[in-house]
Amino acid sequence: MIKSNGQARKRPAARVTVRPGRPKRPPAADTEQRILEAAHGVFMQRGTAGARMQEIAAAAGVNSALLHYYFRSKARLSEAVFRRAASQLLPAVIRILASDIDLTAKVHAVIDLELTHLSQAPYLPGYLISELTHDPDRARHLVTELTGLVPEEVGRRVLGSLRAQIDAAVRARRMSPLEPEQFVVNLLSLCIFPFAARPMLMALLGADQPGFERFIEHRRADLPSFILRAMRP
Repeated sequence: MIKSNGQARKRPAARVTVRPGRPKRPPAADTEQRILEAAHGVFMQRGTAGARMQEIAAAAGVNSALLHYYFRSKARLSEAVFRRAASQLLPAVIRILASDIDLTAKVHAVIDLELTHLSQAPYLPGYLISELTHDPDRARHLVTELTGLVPEEVGRRVLGSLRAQIDAAVRARRMSPLEPEQFVVNLLSLCIFPFAARPMLMALLGADQPGFERFIEHRRADLPSFILRAMRP
């Protein structure tokens, strides 16, 4: 007897086995960049002496063998991080200071650049100061690598441009006499110090992280006029 359609037993659907494919390995450049990003974060906070390769590997999501494959040693990884950190700000500051824009524009441009970048990388000043204290020669090599010029030539270009502008402003009685070296140090230190001393300032000011960020925004507004007033005769 043939069963009706309603009585016919349905055959179970055939199972389809889906075998997961092998996960694609990230391109070598991606892996190297991920390691460098992770190392950047660890070195910024702990410095070369305090950083641990295992911590960097964990932050990058790789094993320690890959760190040694791409960078050979902690020293080479540290050097890559140091160059990366310094190259994000130093060449841009040099370009502004050596440019033909007037002194007022230079003050505004450097302050805005420094405070914007350091707000995103607040550990950078402390890290660079610590690294250069332990190995002062790195500064010369770094400047040459980033600019293609020896530090003395960079200094001549930057200070020569500033000296001509300052002398012209003094002759026009718009500015008191000031050595260009003092102008550069005054400008940069007033930008960098709050970040280099951030934990101490936050404690003294009773500020949490949002409070410190508000302090920096107020400083962005106040600092240009403070410096420009100090330069007047």
